Amino acid sequence: MLSIKPRFETFEDYLKYDDNSEKLYELFNGELIEVPPESGLNVEIANFLFLKFALLLGHRRVRGHGLELEVRGEPKNRYPDLTIIREEHIQQLAKRNTIRLSMLPPLLVVEIVSPGEIQKERDYIAKRGQYQDCGIPEYWIIDPENQTILVLELREDSYREVGNFSRNDLLRSPGFKELKLNLSELFNRG
Repeated sequence: MLSIKPRFETFEDYLKYDDNSEKLYELFNGELIEVPPESGLNVEIANFLFLKFALLLGHRRVRGHGLELEVRGEPKNRYPDLTIIREEHIQQLAKRNTIRLSMLPPLLVVEIVSPGEIQKERDYIAKRGQYQDCGIPEYWIIDPENQTILVLELREDSYREVGNFSRNDLLRSPGFKELKLNLSELFNRG
């Protein structure tokens, strides 16, 4: 039996689509591209940060990989590894875990780089531009391979590097000053 892939003219059309599965899709040029599962290491890092932020802000303000962000460009949506949302987002996301361009941006987006040059380019260049365009105040790029975290802060509509923290550093976030993150604890593989 031949299956026909759906095409979408608008993001609103895409939002109405339901294939009765738990799959995540990026909308690229009107077509659905299935998002592959994360690596175990990336999930471990995201879970560690989820717990840290949940203790600081409460679990309702911290969203994992299932949160969808509408962005400009291609693809039209992204699924960050971790997102810190605003208080008003909690109610807005009750029916669908999607932050639209018409909503206020989340406070922080974290991407954990998967192995490979294409993935690095996607997180360091493509997503950086899209998140900057959305007005997301803070963006972290975690590179497990190099054991670094690049922290970017939005200043005058452009991301500026706050710091490139490595394994033995204590990360300080411009938006979450009370967070003290020891990177040796984060990257500990023991």
